[in-house]
Amino acid sequence: MSLGTTPFNRGPAGAEPLDRRWIETHIPHQGPMCLLEEVLTWDAARIRCRATSHRLESNPLRAGGRLGALCGVEYAGQAMAVHGAIMTSMSGERARPGYLASLRNLVLHVTRLDDLPEDLIASAERIAGDEGTVLYQFAVSSAGRELLSGRASIVFGAKAG
Repeated sequence: MSLGTTPFNRGPAGAEPLDRRWIETHIPHQGPMCLLEEVLTWDAARIRCRATSHRLESNPLRAGGRLGALCGVEYAGQAMAVHGAIMTSMSGERARPGYLASLRNLVLHVTRLDDLPEDLIASAERIAGDEGTVLYQFAVSSAGRELLSGRASIVFGAKAG
């Protein structure tokens, strides 16, 4: 799959910016549950997205007035979903919904995300996959500091239960 001269922050055809509007039309997460602002870079194996929603009092993942570091997995998961949407749109298809099947090697370096003044960067790299499952390595960072990392398996075609 060739990416040609497509700018990193543009869609597969190079014309459409990969901003929040694009993200919301290509992944299931809508309104406040769409946590990402824009895609910064992407290629066939990797993606980096920027988020500011961790600072919002109205963030739907907040509990007890705070946003725990474990919520960073959702930021990374949405980056994976966006990556899948970009890759399938290159072939003229629409991405199938996927479900988080497992987390491995999850490491949390902080206890919360809402107290970070800088934007979050959710990055993911596709390690392996086929039509039924995909394995990503992911990290969430802020101001050059890794906040959490791990691996996630995504399953397609499974029924949420």
